[in-house]
Amino acid sequence: MATQAHSLSYAGCNFLRQRLVLSTLSGRPVKIRRIRARDDNPGLRDFEASFIRLLDKITNGSRIEINQTGTTLYYQPGLLYGGSVEHDCSVLRGIGYYLEALLCLAPFMKHPLKIVLRGVTNDQVDPSVDVLKATALPLLKQFGIDGESFELKILRRGMPPGGGGEVLFSCPVRKVLKPVQLTDPGKIKRIRGMAYSVRVSPQMANRIVDSARGILNKFIPDIYIYTDHMKGVNSGKSPGFGLSLVAETTNGTFLSAELASNPQGQGAAVLPEDLGRNCAKLLLEEIYRGGCVDSTSQSLVLLLMTLGQQDVSKVLLGPLSPYTIEFLRHLKSFFQVMFKVETKPCGEELKGGDKVLMTCVGIGFSNLSKTLK
Repeated sequence: MATQAHSLSYAGCNFLRQRLVLSTLSGRPVKIRRIRARDDNPGLRDFEASFIRLLDKITNGSRIEINQTGTTLYYQPGLLYGGSVEHDCSVLRGIGYYLEALLCLAPFMKHPLKIVLRGVTNDQVDPSVDVLKATALPLLKQFGIDGESFELKILRRGMPPGGGGEVLFSCPVRKVLKPVQLTDPGKIKRIRGMAYSVRVSPQMANRIVDSARGILNKFIPDIYIYTDHMKGVNSGKSPGFGLSLVAETTNGTFLSAELASNPQGQGAAVLPEDLGRNCAKLLLEEIYRGGCVDSTSQSLVLLLMTLGQQDVSKVLLGPLSPYTIEFLRHLKSFFQVMFKVETKPCGEELKGGDKVLMTCVGIGFSNLSKTLK
């Protein structure tokens, strides 16, 4: 798998996850220096250390070296092993922070991955488990990653700062990925959502639903927002509420938006009515940006296209996020893949913001960890 074994060198703590994920897939070691070297509290944060431990659990033979201050990290990836794993995530970041990386790695394991993650299921920083379930799983299915064992379940909800949530993710392995042509997003046909409340009055969720529908009903009749009120042990350790919305198009594109209340003891209290209205507006903005993939899954689709068979894949995206732009640079360093980028100004056919058509030829990445039985 690893043709060039010479390691890549980076500085700083930005995009640490991207570098480690691509290093694991390409088999190229990476060295990251000066991680928050000038900070009062230098070195790796808790959640980054937890992420490195997770990589160590799902691979076999990885070599990880961290200096005493935590400011330099050397990572030599092993083989992706998979199997049944449990991991306690840091409560400083959401489970989505870890799940996003697992979605990139899971299809290429030796054994199908079945993992239980514990921590914060919904926060204001990372994509929530609800949104990843609604947008990233259908995206993986487009590439031929599907099966009975492909699921993402929320067993318990946990809000920051205490966490206490629990999520089960299982994914089958694939030898090769199908190339895709996602160039027509289609028209919005329905909106689904999930309003959740934990350790607060169940009425909060209903108030969120009413205010969100107040905005969205003007555009489309087919709206259904579920309410989810988990009690007792299943509600985690901290109170909170929030909403995730997903718009589905006629061609099977999913665009999402979400908002969560401020963590207990931080910031001003948020009214459920305001949260519902703002989340509905965020969804309308995401629809305006458009594309065949929503902005949280842009880097995932580009990675799967890169690793696909030696065939042309195309995808139409909305404006690229800064995270995605950096991801494209990393794809070039690790896999020597360049994308053809064509801008599509919003004309007669394309409504909303300007779009970008991304085209590439896959590298024909074959899952060598998966041995033939």
